[in-house]
Amino acid sequence: MASRTATRLVHPDRMEMRFTTVLAALGDPVRLAIVARLADVGPDGELACTTFALPVSKSTQSGHFKVLREAGLIHQRNEGTRRLNRLRRDDLDARFPGLLDIAVPQGREVIANW
Repeated sequence: MASRTATRLVHPDRMEMRFTTVLAALGDPVRLAIVARLADVGPDGELACTTFALPVSKSTQSGHFKVLREAGLIHQRNEGTRRLNRLRRDDLDARFPGLLDIAVPQGREVIANW
């Protein structure tokens, strides 16, 4: 079996982020909740994938994180056996001003209703 760290994590550059791709990623309640949770840990805060209490299977969670990473919403890095996630707030605010100000409260509402 190949190691998870053998797969290179793809993160688009700021100018490669596409509005429609970012909106599509935010269109799922689980992904919206992940973004809100990361926003609440601060600009440099990171959370491991395992710390999210999401109402979906582990494999489905992995798919959601991949969509967020490939859209440019989050940055992921491997640390030992954990994969850490950080919201790319600076890049998102520069590329799409005000988007997170709208999305994060909606994600908090999703979490509150679980």
